Amino acid sequence: MTRVWKWNRPVTVREVLEDLQRERSIAYTTVMTVLDNLHQKGWVRREAEGRAYRYEAVSTRAAYAAALMNDAWSQSDNPAAALVAFFGMMSDEQRQALRDAVRIVQGPETSEAETDTVADTGGENPGSAQERDGR
Repeated sequence: MTRVWKWNRPVTVREVLEDLQRERSIAYTTVMTVLDNLHQKGWVRREAEGRAYRYEAVSTRAAYAAALMNDAWSQSDNPAAALVAFFGMMSDEQRQALRDAVRIVQGPETSEAETDTVADTGGENPGSAQERDGR
């Protein structure tokens, strides 16, 4: 998938093979089998071009990563604890990226202080629950 995402366009088995062969020896049939398996799993779509296929990613690498994170998080028996542990593993740069993402999702009406609280605690702004409860 890395090679398909790298080009961000439909690619042939031959193109992927030639790119991989710059780093290691690999057989054409191996690349063809892997791309066929990715197609069968729904990760790539393919379109016939002569006797070959062109393969294209179904989703972006970011969407794939997000789906993996969502799947892992949804399987947790304690999602809040899983998020706290995940946030604890993040670098400062990753935490800043999280704050930026929260701002984008929440929109311009959310103040920076509220967004930072959400990103820092890994959850809902504590004031929001109190406001909804009428406290």
